[in-house]
Amino acid sequence: MARLKKGGNRIDVTSVPVIRVLLVDDHPLVRRGIRTMLEQAPDIEVVGEASNGVEAQELVAQMRPDVVLLDVEMPGLRGYEVEAWIRKNYPQTIGLVLSAHNRDVYLAEMMDAGAVGYLDKQIPAPQLVQAIRRAMQGESLYSVEQLHCAQRWRTEVRDRWNSLTPREQEVLALLAQGVTIDEIARRLGISPHTVETHLRNTVHKLEVDNRLEAVTWAWTNGIIERPAPEE
Repeated sequence: MARLKKGGNRIDVTSVPVIRVLLVDDHPLVRRGIRTMLEQAPDIEVVGEASNGVEAQELVAQMRPDVVLLDVEMPGLRGYEVEAWIRKNYPQTIGLVLSAHNRDVYLAEMMDAGAVGYLDKQIPAPQLVQAIRRAMQGESLYSVEQLHCAQRWRTEVRDRWNSLTPREQEVLALLAQGVTIDEIARRLGISPHTVETHLRNTVHKLEVDNRLEAVTWAWTNGIIERPAPEE
């Protein structure tokens, strides 16, 4: 793609095609704000908006946008699932994350799914526009710190979680949801003693001091979602 020609503060867009962008976020006000920011750039066109992952897939298939700006947490499909689908089916479409979530698990998931960058929603408009242009030129937009955080999550968190057996993972997930030992045993068709054994093994493998720390570790690192607070 031809580079932008600048003359003072003006951009000559005659030498570059318009970058077609799809916005994916479940908050209408956020989408409106992003659209307003991008509409100030003469070489960027917002061609559509999606409020969830399924809508995003439908619009990508219909519109074949150049860039998809998407959040990580949405109803239905999560951001990394949408991005992985885009990479598989429409590899020419570039995925760029714009999110208020800064947890390492989201960063690693989106990076592994194929997104070219992970931006904070507080990014100033000029920087967002420039990031889209850089993405279209084939640049990776991850900082050194983000690369390190994603790698730490892969090696220190995901590998440790994968050291648990499927049954140990299942028991910990139920415990993290507030299910009692006796109820876990009943649901899984095993004895309470066996549940306790799985939890002891889990505590040892995760290198924590007790089952509460094991649950907190899983919550903090995004392995298991925290239960929604009771109303």
